[in-house]
Amino acid sequence: MARTPLPGGAAAVDSGRAALLLIAVIVLWGVNWPVMKVGLDSIPPFWFGAARMALGAATLFAVLLWRGDLRLPGRGDLPVIASVGLLQMALFLACINTGLQVVEAGRSALLVYTTPLWVTPAAMLLFGERMGALKTLGWLLGVGGLAVLFNPFGFDWRDSDVLLGNGLLLLGALAWAVAMLHIRGHHWRLSPLQLAPWQMLLALPLLLSVALFTEPLQAVEPSWELATVLFYNGPIATAFCFWAAVTVTRSLPAITTSLGFLGVPMVGVAAATLWLSEPITTTLAMGLLMILAGLAVVNLSERRR
Repeated sequence: MARTPLPGGAAAVDSGRAALLLIAVIVLWGVNWPVMKVGLDSIPPFWFGAARMALGAATLFAVLLWRGDLRLPGRGDLPVIASVGLLQMALFLACINTGLQVVEAGRSALLVYTTPLWVTPAAMLLFGERMGALKTLGWLLGVGGLAVLFNPFGFDWRDSDVLLGNGLLLLGALAWAVAMLHIRGHHWRLSPLQLAPWQMLLALPLLLSVALFTEPLQAVEPSWELATVLFYNGPIATAFCFWAAVTVTRSLPAITTSLGFLGVPMVGVAAATLWLSEPITTTLAMGLLMILAGLAVVNLSERRR
């Protein structure tokens, strides 16, 4: 299948490759939820975010230099650098790293991936995307599964720390949704790979400045376990996955992308259960099955187009 040309001479990958990238992101980001939970035992949230951005940016700058594709972004791409750098990277990481300190890894992944609740109606309004019968059914199953999993009676409403943690995770979902919609509507000049390190470079000083003023560096506890967590979060979960997520977002319909990303909390819950021994309840199993069914229906609707 030929690649779809986009304004400004950039090109999106074809739908088959975009689907493979989406699967990779689902698995790698899903597994990263318990990885981040473990890492936060050794490093405060803003230092963690800053380290992740620094390692991710360094990795992508090195890749672009090796490929001979490093470019200084022009004015036309500055808005998407700002939206992704500030919302999908800086604010998103600040919210999830802080929320993860008081919320279970599986539940955290589920709350963050309420993104379709924001993206779906906005994509229909802004881009005229049509749901269709199968995609509507998939959306209802996916969001319904998420509603089953997001049990408001599952935490203590009197605990201010838990309330703040859950609220921050939902704020992270909203920030990502806004960035996702902007990515879809942006008139691209450079590719996502060329812009990703600049977006990370914008997020880095924001996270670093908050870390310097609010979190003592002495709170970082160096270890081989922390080094492994940072390696996974830098080159893999940040450099590769953020680029891949942006590529998928601009190559596939926004509704399809947001529903596809519902697979991340499914993998996250499974990984947290296996690794951190977080319990699997009846409602958890029901929610995961509904999400899986929703993803299958959405995929079927795309194949029939």
